[in-house]
Amino acid sequence: MQCPLDLLASNVRAKRERRKDARPGELLAAALELFVEKGFAATRAEEVAKRAGVSKGTLFLYFSSKEELFKAVVRENISGRFDEWSQELDAYEGNSAELLRYCITVWWERVGSTQAAGISKLMMSEAGNFPELAAFYQAEVIAPGNALIQRVLQRGIDSGEFRPMELNYGAYLVMAPFLFLAISKQSLGSCMPPDVVFDPLAYIQTQVDNMLIGLTVRPSTAPLQAS
Repeated sequence: MQCPLDLLASNVRAKRERRKDARPGELLAAALELFVEKGFAATRAEEVAKRAGVSKGTLFLYFSSKEELFKAVVRENISGRFDEWSQELDAYEGNSAELLRYCITVWWERVGSTQAAGISKLMMSEAGNFPELAAFYQAEVIAPGNALIQRVLQRGIDSGEFRPMELNYGAYLVMAPFLFLAISKQSLGSCMPPDVVFDPLAYIQTQVDNMLIGLTVRPSTAPLQAS
């Protein structure tokens, strides 16, 4: 039979281990909140540590610098999910118009409607001051995001649903509503009159409807025969 003191010590050790395992996630959550609230430059490491309930020294046991902490936040919330999204694209069985609508709607549900959307706004405002982070964001978010969108568009072209296009510009067309929603959620929304109701999902459906008017191949109409 185990001694009560040994059992108590074992429980304390287990609790400490669980707490230790949870710390990276707690630090990332605290960092995301502060980066979105204050921006990258204005956020101090000690503020992140305090919000996560640990010391500054503990933070640096997990992340060697504020820059590495920011990169980990981006990977946790956005770039680390591209493999999952790519697999969903491969498995999708509907047509390409439905896939495009699905992708934009799911982006809103999983990223745009969450605090992680503030990362896009942060990068737009601060990338010029932090070229290393701008290069990181380009490599791990913008480039794979563009590639994923281009795959959707190419799928539609190959199936005859979408007209041929310059895929880079086609991807920018699809990305534009993402950026508007991110800015609206983090900044522009505060400038709207209080009686204006903005429904992000209704906005997305309107944008996709209009995109598809431009992207979709239209049936050719036979010329009228002169009588």
